[in-house]
Amino acid sequence: MNSLFLGIDGGQSSTTTLVGDETGRVLGAGQAGPCNHVGAGEGGDKLRCAVVDSVAHACRAANIDPEHLQFEAACVGMSGGPADKQAILSEILRARKLVVTHDALIALSGATGGEPGIATIAGTGSIAFGRNAAGKTARVGGWGYIFGDEGSGFDIARQALRAALRSEEGWGPSTALRTALLEETGATGANDLLHRFYTQDWPRSRVAQLARLVDRVALDGDPVAHDILNSAAQHLAALTASVRVQLFPEGEPVMMAYIGGVFRSRILLERYRHLIELEEGNRCREPLHSPAAGALLEAYREAGIHPELSKIPELKT
Repeated sequence: MNSLFLGIDGGQSSTTTLVGDETGRVLGAGQAGPCNHVGAGEGGDKLRCAVVDSVAHACRAANIDPEHLQFEAACVGMSGGPADKQAILSEILRARKLVVTHDALIALSGATGGEPGIATIAGTGSIAFGRNAAGKTARVGGWGYIFGDEGSGFDIARQALRAALRSEEGWGPSTALRTALLEETGATGANDLLHRFYTQDWPRSRVAQLARLVDRVALDGDPVAHDILNSAAQHLAALTASVRVQLFPEGEPVMMAYIGGVFRSRILLERYRHLIELEEGNRCREPLHSPAAGALLEAYREAGIHPELSKIPELKT
Protein backbone atom coordinates (compact mmCIF):
# COMPACT_ATOMS: atom_id res chain seq x y z
CA MET A 1 0.00 0.00 0.00
CA ASN A 2 1.24 3.52 -0.79
CA SER A 3 1.98 5.92 2.06
CA LEU A 4 -1.14 7.42 3.64
CA PHE A 5 -1.56 10.71 5.47
CA LEU A 6 -4.18 11.88 7.95
CA GLY A 7 -5.61 15.31 8.73
CA ILE A 8 -8.16 15.90 11.50
CA ASP A 9 -10.06 19.06 12.41
CA GLY A 10 -11.35 18.54 15.94
CA GLY A 11 -13.83 21.33 16.57
CA GLN A 12 -16.53 22.41 18.98
CA SER A 13 -19.35 21.17 16.77
CA SER A 14 -17.85 18.27 14.82
CA THR A 15 -14.71 16.30 13.99
CA THR A 16 -13.69 16.09 10.33
CA THR A 17 -11.06 13.71 8.96
CA LEU A 18 -9.36 13.50 5.58
CA VAL A 19 -7.15 10.64 4.36
CA GLY A 20 -4.77 11.34 1.49
CA ASP A 21 -2.06 9.59 -0.49
CA GLU A 22 1.48 10.85 -1.10
CA THR A 23 0.40 12.78 -4.23
CA GLY A 24 -2.04 15.00 -2.27
CA ARG A 25 -5.12 13.21 -3.56
CA VAL A 26 -7.84 12.94 -0.91
CA LEU A 27 -9.02 9.34 -0.80
CA GLY A 28 -11.75 9.63 1.81
CA ALA A 29 -13.46 11.90 4.32
CA GLY A 30 -15.32 11.25 7.54
CA GLN A 31 -17.19 13.21 10.19
CA ALA A 32 -18.21 12.57 13.79
CA GLY A 33 -19.19 14.52 16.89
CA PRO A 34 -17.20 17.22 18.75
CA CYS A 35 -13.98 16.27 20.48
CA ASN A 36 -12.54 19.38 22.11
CA HIS A 37 -13.95 19.15 25.65
CA VAL A 38 -11.38 16.83 27.17
CA GLY A 39 -11.39 18.14 30.71
CA ALA A 40 -15.12 18.01 31.32
CA GLY A 41 -16.47 14.76 32.77
CA GLU A 42 -16.37 12.13 30.05
CA GLY A 43 -14.52 14.43 27.69
CA GLY A 44 -11.63 12.02 27.20
CA ASP A 45 -13.96 9.26 26.09
CA LYS A 46 -15.79 11.64 23.78
CA LEU A 47 -12.48 12.64 22.22
CA ARG A 48 -11.55 9.01 21.61
CA CYS A 49 -14.93 8.14 20.13
CA ALA A 50 -15.09 11.19 17.86
CA VAL A 51 -11.59 10.68 16.46
CA VAL A 52 -11.92 6.91 16.07
CA ASP A 53 -15.33 7.24 14.39
CA SER A 54 -14.30 10.02 12.01
CA VAL A 55 -11.12 8.15 10.98
CA ALA A 56 -13.13 4.95 10.46
CA HIS A 57 -15.66 6.81 8.27
CA ALA A 58 -12.85 8.33 6.20
CA CYS A 59 -11.13 4.96 5.76
CA ARG A 60 -14.36 3.29 4.69
CA ALA A 61 -14.95 6.08 2.16
CA ALA A 62 -11.46 5.39 0.82
CA ASN A 63 -12.05 1.60 0.76
CA ILE A 64 -9.26 1.14 3.29
CA ASP A 65 -9.37 -1.23 6.25
CA PRO A 66 -8.57 0.93 9.32
CA GLU A 67 -7.47 -2.11 11.36
CA HIS A 68 -3.68 -2.29 11.72
CA LEU A 69 -3.30 0.73 9.43
CA GLN A 70 -0.33 3.00 10.10
CA PHE A 71 -0.19 6.49 8.61
CA GLU A 72 3.05 8.00 7.46
CA ALA A 73 2.10 11.25 9.21
CA ALA A 74 -0.97 12.66 10.94
CA CYS A 75 -1.94 16.12 12.11
CA VAL A 76 -4.77 16.92 14.51
CA GLY A 77 -5.80 20.53 15.01
CA MET A 78 -8.04 21.17 17.99
CA SER A 79 -10.02 23.98 19.53
CA GLY A 80 -8.69 24.82 22.97
CA GLY A 81 -5.12 23.78 22.27
CA PRO A 82 -3.27 20.47 22.18
CA ALA A 83 -1.68 20.17 25.63
CA ASP A 84 -4.26 17.94 27.28
CA LYS A 85 -4.97 15.83 24.18
CA GLN A 86 -1.54 14.66 22.98
CA ALA A 87 -1.39 11.55 25.18
CA ILE A 88 -4.87 10.35 24.22
CA LEU A 89 -4.30 10.88 20.50
CA SER A 90 -0.94 9.10 20.63
CA GLU A 91 -2.74 6.05 21.96
CA ILE A 92 -5.47 5.86 19.34
CA LEU A 93 -3.72 7.08 16.15
CA ARG A 94 -1.10 4.87 14.57
CA ALA A 95 1.23 7.23 12.75
CA ARG A 96 4.99 7.37 12.31
CA LYS A 97 4.81 11.11 12.88
CA LEU A 98 2.01 12.80 14.85
CA VAL A 99 1.44 16.53 15.20
CA VAL A 100 -1.18 17.77 17.64
CA THR A 101 -1.73 21.51 17.30
CA HIS A 102 -4.34 24.25 17.63
CA ASP A 103 -7.17 25.03 15.28
CA ALA A 104 -5.79 28.39 14.13
CA LEU A 105 -2.76 26.72 12.52
CA ILE A 106 -4.78 24.25 10.46
CA ALA A 107 -7.23 27.02 9.50
CA LEU A 108 -4.30 29.09 8.23
CA SER A 109 -2.72 26.16 6.39
CA GLY A 110 -6.00 25.31 4.68
CA ALA A 111 -6.74 28.94 3.86
CA THR A 112 -3.39 29.53 2.15
CA GLY A 113 -2.84 26.05 0.74
CA GLY A 114 0.08 25.61 3.13
CA GLU A 115 1.82 28.76 1.93
CA PRO A 116 2.96 31.64 4.17
CA GLY A 117 0.24 34.10 5.09
CA ILE A 118 -2.24 35.25 7.69
CA ALA A 119 -5.70 33.96 8.61
CA THR A 120 -8.09 36.19 10.52
CA ILE A 121 -10.88 34.16 12.07
CA ALA A 122 -14.07 35.74 13.38
CA GLY A 123 -16.93 33.54 14.49
CA THR A 124 -18.12 33.35 18.09
CA GLY A 125 -14.62 34.57 19.02
CA SER A 126 -11.80 36.15 17.04
CA ILE A 127 -8.08 35.62 16.42
CA ALA A 128 -5.45 36.37 13.79
CA PHE A 129 -2.67 33.87 13.14
CA GLY A 130 0.18 33.88 10.65
CA ARG A 131 3.27 32.01 9.50
CA ASN A 132 6.09 33.25 7.28
CA ALA A 133 8.40 31.42 4.88
CA ALA A 134 10.91 30.75 7.66
CA GLY A 135 8.24 28.94 9.67
CA LYS A 136 7.95 31.65 12.34
CA THR A 137 4.41 32.08 13.66
CA ALA A 138 2.54 34.83 15.48
CA ARG A 139 -0.93 35.16 16.95
CA VAL A 140 -2.93 38.17 18.03
CA GLY A 141 -6.23 37.99 19.89
CA GLY A 142 -8.13 34.87 20.83
CA TRP A 143 -8.25 35.83 24.49
CA GLY A 144 -11.90 34.97 25.09
CA TYR A 145 -15.10 36.94 25.47
CA ILE A 146 -14.20 38.68 28.75
CA PHE A 147 -10.78 40.05 27.85
CA GLY A 148 -10.74 39.88 24.05
CA ASP A 149 -12.58 38.56 20.98
CA GLU A 150 -12.78 42.02 19.45
CA GLY A 151 -14.77 42.03 16.22
CA SER A 152 -16.27 38.61 16.90
CA GLY A 153 -19.90 37.62 16.56
CA PHE A 154 -20.30 37.71 20.33
CA ASP A 155 -18.69 41.15 20.52
CA ILE A 156 -20.95 42.51 17.78
CA ALA A 157 -24.03 41.20 19.61
CA ARG A 158 -22.73 42.61 22.90
CA GLN A 159 -22.25 46.04 21.34
CA ALA A 160 -25.77 45.86 19.91
CA LEU A 161 -27.22 45.11 23.35
CA ARG A 162 -25.25 47.96 24.87
CA ALA A 163 -26.62 50.29 22.22
CA ALA A 164 -30.17 49.04 22.94
CA LEU A 165 -29.70 49.61 26.69
CA ARG A 166 -28.40 53.15 26.14
CA SER A 167 -31.29 53.88 23.80
CA GLU A 168 -33.85 52.54 26.29
CA GLU A 169 -32.39 54.58 29.15
CA GLY A 170 -32.26 57.76 27.09
CA TRP A 171 -28.53 58.45 27.13
CA GLY A 172 -27.76 56.97 23.73
CA PRO A 173 -29.05 57.52 20.20
CA SER A 174 -32.27 55.88 19.12
CA THR A 175 -31.66 52.66 17.19
CA ALA A 176 -33.73 50.01 15.49
CA LEU A 177 -31.48 47.45 17.16
CA ARG A 178 -33.59 47.60 20.31
CA THR A 179 -36.82 46.58 18.58
CA ALA A 180 -35.07 43.99 16.44
CA LEU A 181 -33.39 42.34 19.43
CA LEU A 182 -36.64 42.22 21.41
CA GLU A 183 -38.56 40.72 18.51
CA GLU A 184 -35.85 38.14 17.86
CA THR A 185 -35.62 36.98 21.48
CA GLY A 186 -39.13 37.59 22.79
CA ALA A 187 -37.80 39.78 25.61
CA THR A 188 -40.02 42.50 27.07
CA GLY A 189 -37.27 45.10 27.23
CA ALA A 190 -33.55 45.60 26.99
CA ASN A 191 -33.16 44.93 30.71
CA ASP A 192 -35.04 41.62 30.37
CA LEU A 193 -32.88 40.77 27.37
CA LEU A 194 -29.70 41.49 29.34
CA HIS A 195 -30.72 39.08 32.09
CA ARG A 196 -31.62 36.38 29.56
CA PHE A 197 -28.11 36.56 28.14
CA TYR A 198 -26.74 35.64 31.58
CA THR A 199 -28.66 32.35 31.63
CA GLN A 200 -27.72 28.91 30.31
CA ASP A 201 -30.41 29.28 27.65
CA TRP A 202 -28.18 31.83 25.92
CA PRO A 203 -24.62 30.44 25.66
CA ARG A 204 -22.04 32.60 23.90
CA SER A 205 -22.48 30.77 20.63
CA ARG A 206 -26.19 31.57 20.57
CA VAL A 207 -25.63 35.22 21.47
CA ALA A 208 -23.02 35.45 18.70
CA GLN A 209 -25.60 34.41 16.12
CA LEU A 210 -27.37 37.72 16.72
CA ALA A 211 -24.58 39.40 14.77
CA ARG A 212 -26.59 38.49 11.67
CA LEU A 213 -29.45 40.57 13.04
CA VAL A 214 -27.10 43.54 13.48
CA ASP A 215 -26.10 43.19 9.83
CA ARG A 216 -29.74 43.13 8.75
CA VAL A 217 -30.55 46.27 10.73
CA ALA A 218 -27.48 48.00 9.31
CA LEU A 219 -28.52 47.12 5.75
CA ASP A 220 -31.90 48.72 6.51
CA GLY A 221 -30.06 51.98 7.16
CA ASP A 222 -29.62 52.10 10.93
CA PRO A 223 -26.49 54.20 11.61
CA VAL A 224 -25.80 52.69 15.05
CA ALA A 225 -25.76 49.14 13.67
CA HIS A 226 -23.62 50.32 10.76
CA ASP A 227 -21.09 51.87 13.16
CA ILE A 228 -20.92 48.64 15.20
CA LEU A 229 -20.02 46.64 12.09
CA ASN A 230 -17.45 49.20 10.94
CA SER A 231 -15.87 49.19 14.39
CA ALA A 232 -15.71 45.38 14.34
CA ALA A 233 -14.01 45.49 10.93
CA GLN A 234 -11.45 47.96 12.26
CA HIS A 235 -10.68 45.72 15.24
CA LEU A 236 -10.20 42.69 12.99
CA ALA A 237 -8.01 44.68 10.60
CA ALA A 238 -5.88 45.77 13.57
CA LEU A 239 -5.38 42.13 14.63
CA THR A 240 -4.32 41.25 11.09
CA ALA A 241 -1.96 44.21 10.83
CA SER A 242 -0.27 43.33 14.10
CA VAL A 243 0.48 39.79 12.89
CA ARG A 244 1.85 41.17 9.63
CA VAL A 245 4.26 43.52 11.40
CA GLN A 246 5.65 40.62 13.44
CA LEU A 247 6.22 38.28 10.49
CA PHE A 248 6.62 40.09 7.17
CA PRO A 249 8.77 42.99 5.91
CA GLU A 250 7.00 46.12 4.76
CA GLY A 251 5.78 45.81 1.18
CA GLU A 252 6.26 42.03 0.94
CA PRO A 253 3.28 40.33 -0.75
CA VAL A 254 1.23 38.47 1.85
CA MET A 255 -1.83 36.27 1.37
CA MET A 256 -4.48 37.16 3.95
CA ALA A 257 -7.56 35.01 4.35
CA TYR A 258 -10.75 35.86 6.24
CA ILE A 259 -12.61 32.98 7.90
CA GLY A 260 -15.82 32.73 9.92
CA GLY A 261 -19.45 33.74 9.96
CA VAL A 262 -18.80 37.37 10.86
CA PHE A 263 -17.38 37.94 7.37
CA ARG A 264 -20.74 37.06 5.82
CA SER A 265 -21.66 40.67 6.55
CA ARG A 266 -21.10 42.61 3.33
CA ILE A 267 -20.73 45.86 5.27
CA LEU A 268 -18.11 44.44 7.61
CA LEU A 269 -16.22 42.57 4.89
CA GLU A 270 -16.04 45.56 2.55
CA ARG A 271 -14.67 47.73 5.36
CA TYR A 272 -12.21 45.05 6.45
CA ARG A 273 -10.88 44.47 2.93
CA HIS A 274 -10.55 48.19 2.33
CA LEU A 275 -8.47 48.63 5.50
CA ILE A 276 -6.31 45.57 4.82
CA GLU A 277 -5.57 46.44 1.21
CA LEU A 278 -4.47 49.96 2.07
CA GLU A 279 -1.06 48.44 2.82
CA GLU A 280 1.10 47.56 -0.16
CA GLY A 281 1.50 43.84 -0.75
CA ASN A 282 -1.60 42.67 1.11
CA ARG A 283 -3.82 40.25 -0.85
CA CYS A 284 -7.13 39.61 0.88
CA ARG A 285 -9.22 36.60 -0.13
CA GLU A 286 -11.50 33.77 0.90
CA PRO A 287 -9.76 30.60 2.18
CA LEU A 288 -8.57 28.13 -0.44
CA HIS A 289 -9.42 25.04 1.61
CA SER A 290 -11.04 23.96 4.87
CA PRO A 291 -9.25 23.52 8.22
CA ALA A 292 -9.44 19.72 7.76
CA ALA A 293 -7.55 20.12 4.49
CA GLY A 294 -5.13 22.34 6.36
CA ALA A 295 -4.54 19.54 8.87
CA LEU A 296 -3.78 17.17 6.01
CA LEU A 297 -1.34 19.69 4.53
CA GLU A 298 0.39 19.93 7.92
CA ALA A 299 0.73 16.14 7.97
CA TYR A 300 2.47 16.31 4.61
CA ARG A 301 4.64 19.15 5.90
CA GLU A 302 5.70 17.03 8.88
CA ALA A 303 6.76 14.29 6.45
CA GLY A 304 8.79 16.79 4.43
CA ILE A 305 6.63 16.79 1.28
CA HIS A 306 4.45 19.54 -0.16
CA PRO A 307 1.91 18.21 -2.67
CA GLU A 308 -1.06 20.17 -3.97
CA LEU A 309 -4.37 18.81 -2.73
CA SER A 310 -6.85 17.30 -5.17
CA LYS A 311 -10.19 15.50 -5.03
CA ILE A 312 -11.25 17.34 -1.87
CA PRO A 313 -14.89 16.42 -1.12
CA GLU A 314 -17.58 18.88 -0.15
CA LEU A 315 -18.49 18.37 3.50
CA LYS A 316 -21.29 19.70 5.68
CA THR A 317 -20.21 22.45 8.06
